[in-house]
Parts: sequence; C-alpha cells; structure tokens
Amino acid sequence: MRNVGAFLKDQRGPVWSVHPDQTVREALELLARHNIGALLVLRDAHLEGVFSERDYARKVALEGRSSNDTRIAEVMTTHVIHVSPEHSIEACMELMTNHRIRHLPVLDGDQLIGLISIGDVVREMLAAQQFLIDQLHHYIAG
Repeated sequence: MRNVGAFLKDQRGPVWSVHPDQTVREALELLARHNIGALLVLRDAHLEGVFSERDYARKVALEGRSSNDTRIAEVMTTHVIHVSPEHSIEACMELMTNHRIRHLPVLDGDQLIGLISIGDVVREMLAAQQFLIDQLHHYIAG
C-alpha cells in the first residue's frame, strides 16, 4: 500500500483554509460552497489549527455564539494531529480511529503539503484490498 506522499501525488483538489481572524460565518460559507467538513487554519502559510463542523456544533451553536461575530481563532482546534509524507495509510487510519478525527494535515517538516480525509483513507485501503484479492485470484487460477 502506498504511503501518504505517494497518495498525495495523485490528488488534484486544493486544500481549503481560513485565516484565524476570519469569522465562523465565512468559514461555514466555505465549507458549504465546497461540500467539505473541515478547513485548515493558516497564518502566513503556517498551520495554527483546524476548524470543523464539530467545532461549530460544540463551540458555537451549543454555546449560543454568533457566527457573524466569532472569530475562528476562538473556536478552532489547536491541538492538530498531523502526519508526514512517509506515514502509511494504515497509520493514518489508526490515528483517525484512535483520536476520532476525520482529517489529517500532511506536513513535511513545518511545511503544509496536503490534507488527507477519512474518505481518502478508506478508498485507498479498499483499493489495496481489491488489488490483493485480484492477485490471489490470478495466483490460484494461474
């Protein structure tokens, strides 16, 4: 199975982000526009946090805060679990499962190079399993 770096080379989509000083409303509009569940929070290309639908539900909606007046910096997740390009897809699945998260930023040193989602991980693992099944069928039949 490929590592995260090899997986990211095949990805075509952008990594969406917000600035910590933007409002929650602006972030929600971006999430809705691109049909995604999380945004990276960047200041000068430096990863400061993640803002997700979960952050909105727990730290804005349930607390009665205004999306128009609340800045992302006030409600983002600051303890960001991330991986490097060398991590395996299996390691990503384990991290996501153990920490109950759905998105992992990919950092090469301090530089952000991508984002991997739980959907990406599941698709990659299913493709690897199908490849193995096909190889076993060819071996048995051949």
